[in-house]
Amino acid sequence: MRTVTIVGASLSGLYAARELRAQGYDGRLVIVGDEPHHPYDRPPLSKDFLTGRADETQLALTDTEETAELGAEWILGVRARALDARGRTVLLDGGRTVSTDGVVIATGASARRLPGDTLAGVHTLRTLDDARALREELTRGPCRVVVIGGGFIGAETASSCSSLGHSVTVVEAAPLPLVPQLGAEMAAVCAALHHRGGVDLVTGTGVTGLRGTTTVTGVDLTDGRTLPADIVIVGIGATPNTAWLVGSALALHDGVLCDDGCVTTLPQVVAVGDVACVGGTRAEHWTSATQQPRAAVTNLLAGRTVETATAVPYFWSDQYGARIQFAGRRTDGDTVRITEGELSDGAPAEGGFLARYQRDGRTTAVLAVDRPRPFMRARRELARDAEEERVQSAAG
Repeated sequence: MRTVTIVGASLSGLYAARELRAQGYDGRLVIVGDEPHHPYDRPPLSKDFLTGRADETQLALTDTEETAELGAEWILGVRARALDARGRTVLLDGGRTVSTDGVVIATGASARRLPGDTLAGVHTLRTLDDARALREELTRGPCRVVVIGGGFIGAETASSCSSLGHSVTVVEAAPLPLVPQLGAEMAAVCAALHHRGGVDLVTGTGVTGLRGTTTVTGVDLTDGRTLPADIVIVGIGATPNTAWLVGSALALHDGVLCDDGCVTTLPQVVAVGDVACVGGTRAEHWTSATQQPRAAVTNLLAGRTVETATAVPYFWSDQYGARIQFAGRRTDGDTVRITEGELSDGAPAEGGFLARYQRDGRTTAVLAVDRPRPFMRARRELARDAEEERVQSAAG
């Protein structure tokens, strides 16, 4: 390959660039990004950056020395409009085209929005520019904040806003936040963190609309109530950035469909990170974005799938001074029990806890709150079990 183009100057895009050079690719490398920024770390946006404990320089994922070593051509602040994969061309805004032999799709996902959320004071939190705008408003003095959505981004943002002295309410349409990820029992434990942090949690209630003329003043709920609000943060999930690929030869369904090695329906095109649906699963987690590029690049350079990117899912979240870590594949019907530590009034007691999810006598997933070392041991056990199962399956 003479030219490889990475579409998406993201975490996964940067890791793909590193892998290309590490695996011996010495050809032309083009990195296209719709944001004007070089790759930066997104997890701190809802935590240390929002609270002022970290500045933009601490978010940077690369420096001038590494940028020089990568030897890439950076095209930033320009959106990709289309991919002619068979013609091996990436079309950019403004009519510019990039001829290429291989493509790494790393365009990530965009925050879902609510109808009418163009009012001043309504925010999403997905990009550095989002975080800049929200942080500026939060520094103007105490205000009433309503966070719509109790997932990880919503919970982390609520925690940060509360620590800054704001009055915070989280609205979650489900009976408990994080039920799909943790199951009802452990979701209830995480819900208790909100209460312990002084944040009001409204569950089982949806949002019908936002109030205000030019600036938001309130949030209307499905139960008839209206929550007064000076700032509204919408954290209701994300949509993979695949609109620019409509009409291409690639298969799209909740992301770019790939095999277990991140290879799309065309061998010269691979996808990684939040936009990639790898082996039927799209995982919006930091670890996926950093682990998938190795296999993806190996397969891109080989011209076929020779390595898989399957790994035990892992994610973490920092909320209300607690570190939550989860690994594995939990499904409905798994039993869960706390094997280390305990609860206090439904919340993690001092020292946290470790819980194991089990099915048919084997551990399927582990959850820890403030128990990093026991969690890492349990995570390694899960990885060993998964590898043994993979080898047995391949042998059978």
